[in-house]
Amino acid sequence: MVGWSLPARAAPARLGPLVPFFCLAVTFGTTLGFLASGAPLILRVRGIELAQVGLLQLINLPVGLTFLWAVVVDRVRLPGLPHRIGWIAVMQAAGIALLVLLSAGERWPLSALFGLAVATSLCVATMDVALEALVVETVPAQSRTDVAAAKFCGASLGGILGAGVLVARYDVLGWHAALLVVAGLNLACLLPVLRYPEARLRRARPADSAAPGTARFGRLRALASRIAVLGGYFAALSLLGGFNNLALLDLGLPLAQVGLVTGTASPLIGLVMAALSGALVRRFGTVPLITVSAIGAAAAGGAMAAASLAGSVPLAVAATLFGLVCGGGLGVPVFAMIYRWAQGPLPATDYALLFGAAFFAAMPVRVAAPALAGALGWPAYFVVAVVAYALAFAVLRRAIARTLAADRKAGAA
Repeated sequence: MVGWSLPARAAPARLGPLVPFFCLAVTFGTTLGFLASGAPLILRVRGIELAQVGLLQLINLPVGLTFLWAVVVDRVRLPGLPHRIGWIAVMQAAGIALLVLLSAGERWPLSALFGLAVATSLCVATMDVALEALVVETVPAQSRTDVAAAKFCGASLGGILGAGVLVARYDVLGWHAALLVVAGLNLACLLPVLRYPEARLRRARPADSAAPGTARFGRLRALASRIAVLGGYFAALSLLGGFNNLALLDLGLPLAQVGLVTGTASPLIGLVMAALSGALVRRFGTVPLITVSAIGAAAAGGAMAAASLAGSVPLAVAATLFGLVCGGGLGVPVFAMIYRWAQGPLPATDYALLFGAAFFAAMPVRVAAPALAGALGWPAYFVVAVVAYALAFAVLRRAIARTLAADRKAGAA
C-alpha cells in the first residue's frame, strides 16, 4: 500500500508513493509533447512561416485557462472513486478517447484536427490540476520537493517520447500509429493512481463556504502578485528556451536530428536533473540553487545568440543542452514553491491560478515569439530573451526568498 514516511527532516521520500505522480506526468509530457511540440516541427519542415508556427502554441491554451473551471474540480465529487482520483480517471479516459479519434483523422481538415487537439489538451490540463490538488492534500510538505522531482522526471520522459522518439520515427510510424502509441501509454500510466489511498492520506483542510465564482475571483485577488511574478517568469522562460528547436531547424539541422536533440537528448538531461534536484535543494538550499541555475540558463541564451550569428550548429546544440541542464535546476524548486503557495482551502483552484493563470498570461508571448524571431533574426531575438529572463528571474527570486524567510520566522516562533 502506498504511504509516506519521513521521520528525518532531510530524508528523501520512498520511491513507491512517487510512482502515480511520475506516471501521470509521463502522460502529460507525451501528449502535449507530440501535439504541441512535434506538430510545429513537422509543419515547419513543410514550409509554414514562423508566425503560423506560433499560432499552434494555442494547443496549450487550456493549460493556462484551468483556473476558470478548477473550482468545479475542488467542489464536485464524481461517483465511484475518491474525489481527486475520480477527476483524474475521467479526464484521462476522455483524453484517451480523443487521441484514438485523432488517430483516424490524418486526412481531416486542419481545423478539425486542431479542435480535437485543443480538446485533448483540456482533458490533460484538468487531469493535471486534480493531480496537483492530490499532492497538496495528501503529501507532507517536506516530501513535495521529491514529488515535484518525480513529476519533472515523468514529464521529461514523456517529452522524450512525444516530442523526440515519435517525431524522429514519424516517417516510419505515421500519424495513426503515433497517436495510438500515445493513447496506449496514457491508459497504462493511469493504472497506478487508481490504487493510491487518497482517503487515508487526505489531511483536513480549512472549510470554504463561498460561492464558486466568489471563491475563484477572491483567490485571484489574493494571489494576484504571485501570479504576476510567475507569469513574467514563464513568459521570459519561453522566450529564452522555448524555441531552440526552430532555431536549430533554421540553422540547417535536419528534422530527425532536431528531434534527437530537443525531443530526446534534452528531456533526458532534464530527467536526470529533476531526479537530482531534491538532493541539490537539501544540500545547497533553494535560493542558491536557483540563482546558479538561472545564471547558467542566461549564459546558454547568450551562446544561442552567438551560435545564430556565426551560423554554428554545434555551438547551438551545445547551448541548447547546457540550457536544459540549468533549467533542470530551476524547475523543481519553482514548482515546489507553487505547491507551498497553493496551500489553501481550494488547492486545485489555487494551483490552477498560480500555474494556469500565469501560463495564460505568458501565452501572448509564446504565440508572438516565433514572429519576433522572424522579424529580428535569431541573434537579436536571443539577446532580447536573455535580458527579459534576467529581469523576470530577479523578481521571482525575491518572491521565493521572502516566502522562505517567512516560513523560517514562523517555524522559529
